[in-house]
Amino acid sequence: MHYVSAEGLTKSFGVNPLFNNISFHINEGDKIALIARNGVGKSTLLRILAGQETPDKGKLFVNKDVTVALFEQDPHFDETKTVLENIFSSNNPIMTVMREYEAAIEADNGEKITECIGKIDELGAWDYEAKVQQILAKLNIHHLQNVVSSLSGGQRKRVALAKTLIDIGFEHQHTLLMMDEPTNHLDVAMIEWLENYLNQESITLLLVTHDRYFLDAVVDEIWELERENMYTYVGDYENYVEKKAARIESELASIDKAKNEYRKELEWMRKQPKARTTKSKSRQDNFYEVEARAKQKIEDAQVQLQVKMSRLGGKIVEMKKVYKSYGDLPILKGFDYNFSKGERIGIIGKNGVGKSTFLNILLGLEPPDSGKVNVGDTIVFGNFSQQGLVIKENMRVIEYVKTFAENFPLANGGSLTAAQFLELFLFTPDKQYTYLNSLSGGEKKRLQLLTILFTNPNFLILDEPTNDLDLPTLAVLERFLTEYQGCVLIVSHDRYFMDRLVDHLFVFEGNGVVRDFPGNYTLLRLEEKEKEKKQGAGNKPQEEKKVEPMSQPVTSNLLPVTNTTPTKKLSFKEKQEFEQIEKAMPKLEAEKVALAEQMSAGNLSFDELKKISDRMIAITEELEAKELRWLELSV
Repeated sequence: MHYVSAEGLTKSFGVNPLFNNISFHINEGDKIALIARNGVGKSTLLRILAGQETPDKGKLFVNKDVTVALFEQDPHFDETKTVLENIFSSNNPIMTVMREYEAAIEADNGEKITECIGKIDELGAWDYEAKVQQILAKLNIHHLQNVVSSLSGGQRKRVALAKTLIDIGFEHQHTLLMMDEPTNHLDVAMIEWLENYLNQESITLLLVTHDRYFLDAVVDEIWELERENMYTYVGDYENYVEKKAARIESELASIDKAKNEYRKELEWMRKQPKARTTKSKSRQDNFYEVEARAKQKIEDAQVQLQVKMSRLGGKIVEMKKVYKSYGDLPILKGFDYNFSKGERIGIIGKNGVGKSTFLNILLGLEPPDSGKVNVGDTIVFGNFSQQGLVIKENMRVIEYVKTFAENFPLANGGSLTAAQFLELFLFTPDKQYTYLNSLSGGEKKRLQLLTILFTNPNFLILDEPTNDLDLPTLAVLERFLTEYQGCVLIVSHDRYFMDRLVDHLFVFEGNGVVRDFPGNYTLLRLEEKEKEKKQGAGNKPQEEKKVEPMSQPVTSNLLPVTNTTPTKKLSFKEKQEFEQIEKAMPKLEAEKVALAEQMSAGNLSFDELKKISDRMIAITEELEAKELRWLELSV
C-alpha cells in the first residue's frame, strides 16, 4: 500500500536553504533511517510529513487511510496532568475506557472497576491492556498518578515514547511511525527491547537516530540530506558509508571534467566580440551550465580536533575502599581501582544504579561516605556532562567561548583564536554571532565539547556524549578519541560507540556491585547470552534428577502424595520438618495456581501485576527449596 509521496519539496529558514526540490515515496512496511548533519533539516522534514509545518514549495500526498504518528526529541505534555492522563489522552473509545479502568484501580473503586471490565469485554480490548502493561514495564514507567511537571528529562522521554507506542497500538493498522532520536535516555536493555518491538510489529517506520547498531537492527534503507539534496542507500550503515564514498569520488571526477570543459568554453567566450547577436545561443546557454558544474563544491567539512593535552604524571587517580549509599540504596561497596595512563574504560548499567554518582565522586563534585579518592597533581579533568551547556541569556557563541580563553594552543605548537577554533567546529562566522539559546541541540553539544577541549584536559569523562550529535560529528569524535593519549571514561548507551573505543568495562550490576569486565559491550553480551544458555540447559537435568531417585509416587508437579512416608530412619526433628513440608507444599501450590488464574484474567493494573509476579517468583523459589529438602528426607 502506498503511504506517502513527496514531489519537489523545498524548505528554507531565512536565506539558509535546508533542502531543495527533493522527492521520495514511502510504502507500507518500509523501514527507513533519515540521517544528516545537525541543522540540515531532519526534524523539519518529519514535522512537514506530520502536518505541523508546510514546505515552501512542492507537493505532499499522504494516503487518507494512513495515520501519521510523530515521536519528537522534545515531547510536549499537559504539565498539570498526571502521567496516566497524558499517556491516555486520546479520545479513542478503547483509550478512554483504559484510562477510566486504570484510574478506578488506582482509586480502588470496585463498582467502577466492574463497569470498566464490562466495557473492555464489549470492545474486546484485553489484548490492548496486555500490550499497555508490557510497554509500561519495559520502559520502567511507574507511579502513573505523578504530575508530568515533576518528572526528570529522561522520565519525560520514556513517558512520551510509551504514549507514542500505545497510541499506534490503538490506531487502525495503517500507521506511519516517525521517530526522532528515540534511544536518547534509554538504557541498553530498553534499546534492545525497542529494537525487537519495532521489528516484530507490522510498522512502517521513518527514523532519525545516531545509534548505528539500532539503525542496522531496525531499518533496511537510509536517506541522507546533504547539500540541499536527498540521497538514497539500500542496506545497512556500512553499505551507506561505502556507497557515499563512491558517490563523492564520482562527483569529484565529474567536477574535474567540467572544469576542463569550462576552461575551453571560457576561452571561446572571451574571443567573441562584444556584440554577441551572431553567437550561438545554445552554446552560450551551455557555457553557463558548464560553469555551474565546474564551480560546484563538494564540501565534506568535518569537525577537526587537535588538542595540546596537558602532561600526564606518574600518578593518575586512585580510588581506595570507596563506599557510597543513598539511604538504603548502595551505590558503591568498597570500590578499589588505580587508573593507568591511556586507559579507555566504558561504564554501563541500568538507569538509577549510580553511574553519574560514580563520576561525580571521581570529579570531587560529591563526597564518598568513606574511602579515599587520590587525584594526581597533573590531572586536568574534562567533564562532558549530561547537563549540557549552562545557557547565559543574551550571550553570543563567540562571547561564550572567549570567557574560557582568547587563544587555543594546538598540538603542533601553534595557536588559534577563539573565532578560528570555532570554525574548526563548523561554526561559520555568521553562526558565531548567534545567541546561545538559538542553537540546535546538536550545535549545543558541539559547542560544549569545544569548551571542554579548550582547557587541554588529559582525563576525559564523557557522560552520554552521543546524545544529539549527528553521525558525521560522531565519526570524527571517535577518530579523535582513538588517537587521544590521555585517559577516557565513557558512560554511554551507544553500543557501537563503546565497542569502537573502550578496552574494558565497569559493569554496574546494582546493589553497590561494580564488575571490571575485560572487553567491550559486544563481548559482554556474548558472555551473558552464554551464561543464560548454560543456565537454561542446566535446569532440565536438575528437574529430572529430582524425579528419578524417588521411591514413592509423586504428582506431576513434584508434590508428594499425602500418604508418602520416608524410607530412612529420621530423627524426631527431621520427622517434624518432613510433616511441616508436606503440609506447606500443597498450600503453596494452591496459592500459585490461584495467582496464575488472577494474572490470566486480564483485569489487573500494572502495580497489581507486578506484585503478583513478585509473589509468584517467591513461591516458586520456596517450592523448589522445599522439594529438594523433601527429597533429602524421603530417600
